[in-house]
Amino acid sequence: MNDTYKKMSYEELVTAHGKLCKEYLDLRMEKVLSHIDNPLSLRTKKRDIARLNTLIHEYALGIRKAK
Repeated sequence: MNDTYKKMSYEELVTAHGKLCKEYLDLRMEKVLSHIDNPLSLRTKKRDIARLNTLIHEYALGIRKAK
């Protein structure tokens, strides 16, 4: 999944980040209110969000250039 993030443009990264944050929040709420089927999905969502944050920050620093 990491390779797909590296091929995304800045705008796609920002939209994917927003989508993942919403999914992560929904999973956390579901965990608190009831039972979730796959508890490891919280960890994977959080790590994917961190990967996206890193790539977005690389664009901000100028390490990664817009295509």
